[in-house]
Amino acid sequence: MEMTGHQSMSLMDNSRIMTDQDLADLGLKCVAYVKSVKVAGEDAYSIHAADGTEIAIMGNRDIAFATIREHDMEAVSAH
Repeated sequence: MEMTGHQSMSLMDNSRIMTDQDLADLGLKCVAYVKSVKVAGEDAYSIHAADGTEIAIMGNRDIAFATIREHDMEAVSAH
């Protein structure tokens, strides 16, 4: 079924803009990201929840991603 321009605008008028916090809350329990960091001068990889809360620090990137998957979460990389 194809929407007319009026119907499409009506749907957009009823939608709301998601804030950064809304997006974080949406993925809070299912998404975690890995960020490269330095700990005591050494390369390390911090695991963060979608809201930015640090969960863990790993010495190996592959282990960081595996740890996230092991906890039934989707892993994403942050730069």
